Amino acid sequence: MQKIGFIGTGVMGASIVKHLLNANYEVAVYNRTKAKTDSLVELGATWCDTPQEVTKVSDIVFSMVGFPADVEGIYYGEFGIFSTNIKDKIVIDMTTSTPSLAVKIAETAKELGGKSLDAPVSGGDLGAKNGTLTTMVGGEKATFNQVEEILNVFSGKVNLQGEAGSGQHTKMANQIMIAGTMTGMTELLVYAKAANLNLEKVLDTVGGGSAANWSLSNYAPRILKEDYTAGFFVKHFVKDLNIALEEAEKMKINLPATKEARNLYNMLIEQGFENDGTQALIKLWWQE
Repeated sequence: MQKIGFIGTGVMGASIVKHLLNANYEVAVYNRTKAKTDSLVELGATWCDTPQEVTKVSDIVFSMVGFPADVEGIYYGEFGIFSTNIKDKIVIDMTTSTPSLAVKIAETAKELGGKSLDAPVSGGDLGAKNGTLTTMVGGEKATFNQVEEILNVFSGKVNLQGEAGSGQHTKMANQIMIAGTMTGMTELLVYAKAANLNLEKVLDTVGGGSAANWSLSNYAPRILKEDYTAGFFVKHFVKDLNIALEEAEKMKINLPATKEARNLYNMLIEQGFENDGTQALIKLWWQE
């Protein structure tokens, strides 16, 4: 069985590693904050001191960090993935990052005798915990075929979207859609409350009709419980929307609704809620 390395064991990464361990894969882990790997080590993962060390002991190396700059550091830093021999190894970046960086990583990996995929995911903390993530992959089909079985360990749906960078472009399309569902869900609640409706009944009713969507089902109940913990951080969502809008500009298309969603989430950050979950958007209207 192939040995797996996993760099970045945050909210989603830790759950993914647990699924891999439960599937009896050997997993080496690294995280910037070592304490976040303690529970994984107790379950059988092996701690490594650097991304370089993870790469040395692994056949397939996953990375899942916060921002494109973090990805650059993990791959191209002094003790990064590309600082050691990656011949015949596969590197898979699951961070939501820029398509151009995904292409750059793929080119470097090929030059060094390795292979690369970009494989961002959707589904948040619940999808990671339940092993039902949607995984969007960019890269060569032969490489995808080598790891598809592993991706299915923690995914409900896995599709190869095209060449390097295509996974990231697909994730941008996904985030554009989520921007709309999050603002719609938030304004639905604001309106219903102002109309003195029973919010739980409203959610039960509209969730059974054509307004049903993932954000409504998963985030609206958290809002009613005043649970703003991050299944997906506000700061990371703004990063994603910035990437999507930058890519849209390159393609000379205008996305006004996505721009407005970014503006609203930037307002949330300005109020100090960057580390809340995306459902905290309601705080622009409802605050104690």
